Amino acid sequence: MKEVLKKIDEDGERWLLLIFYTTIVATITVEVVRRFGLSYSSIWGEEIARYAFIYLAWVGASAAVKRRAHIRIDILLHYLPNRGKAAIYLFGDIATLFLAVIVLHLSVEPVLTSIKFGSVTHGLRISQAWFFAAVPFGFSMLTFRLVQSIYRDVNDLIGGRPVYEGDSLIDG
Repeated sequence: MKEVLKKIDEDGERWLLLIFYTTIVATITVEVVRRFGLSYSSIWGEEIARYAFIYLAWVGASAAVKRRAHIRIDILLHYLPNRGKAAIYLFGDIATLFLAVIVLHLSVEPVLTSIKFGSVTHGLRISQAWFFAAVPFGFSMLTFRLVQSIYRDVNDLIGGRPVYEGDSLIDG
């Protein structure tokens, strides 16, 4: 069980990104063929692609935080000692964690409202709660990754190791 959790921790976001991206590409490809080849299109294809893209964005944000691969201006970090880098990374992670917890708290209400009133999507006719849940799902993952990042940075700082400066999200 421990190996499974470790594998999910290492590659969970990458597999979810692959699934959502593949869903988007496959759905749009099918819809283009249907529209231009068969002169017929569906309303559900556009919805599937849109909602998969929303999930893709939130899972991608979590993956970027995990690998510290999000967009940032880091020219000044190259001139700082390790403790200075760690302080800036910790400040950024704590500020982002604060924001993520607030958004996570606020994003649950639309999901509950959708469940309460039974709202459904226009094309797929399934509960909109599944799609509103993308935001709390994404921010839950983001919060988890931020806590991991803060823990890693504090341990590196205490242990005198160089602070983790990040990877490329795509390579590696």
